[in-house]
Amino acid sequence: MTTVERGKLGESIALRFLNGKDYVTVATGWRSRFGEIDLIVRNRDFLVFVEVKLRKNANFVHAREYVGKTKQRKIKATANNWLSFHHTKLQPRFDVIEVYMENENSTPQIVHIENAF
Repeated sequence: MTTVERGKLGESIALRFLNGKDYVTVATGWRSRFGEIDLIVRNRDFLVFVEVKLRKNANFVHAREYVGKTKQRKIKATANNWLSFHHTKLQPRFDVIEVYMENENSTPQIVHIENAF
């Protein structure tokens, strides 16, 4: 499985998880000149921009630690770009979802970090 395929797998697992928690899908894989946002979802009062990280395990480092300040700036710039085209009264929020899966056949473990940055 390629890196791109693993990324898409993580995003689809995260989206199913969020949909199961009554989040509604707004967009997936939204790109701008600033970067990409994996998932855009809404729930109640929030429009949530989600970064998804898929890793085999957290033995070395938690997946959230790959969302450093530079990545956060790119996500925020991309979100601002999205918001300039899509007006909403919902409060924006930035979440990170960690998906841990040893292999394609294992059951994923999901950690949802709300308001991550």
